[in-house]
Amino acid sequence: MSDLGFDEFQRVDIRVGRISRAEPFPEARKPAIRLWVDFGDELGEKKSSAQITRHYSPADLVGRQVLAVVNFPPRQIGPVMSEVLVLGIPDEDGEVVLLRPDIDVPLGGRMF
Repeated sequence: MSDLGFDEFQRVDIRVGRISRAEPFPEARKPAIRLWVDFGDELGEKKSSAQITRHYSPADLVGRQVLAVVNFPPRQIGPVMSEVLVLGIPDEDGEVVLLRPDIDVPLGGRMF
């Protein structure tokens, strides 16, 4: 693994948002959930898709704060244009567990 300079790290814009809507995404190749994440006044609401069905249902996700990369270019995932990359880490079985703040923080806050 190569070293990452601090300036390179600064270019990755990771913000906190709140899931405002979540729906099953049956058109995805692997089981996934479509997400709408509110990042506050500056960035607004963005769409994403996440393969998180092992640990989460759409109803459990609404209202949850999450961390996401907001400055990657949009990516077409089936019929969904994913605008942000919601972040997670694998559990012992390789299934995604979402990253989130321990306490509620202002929407759109940037990770540093």
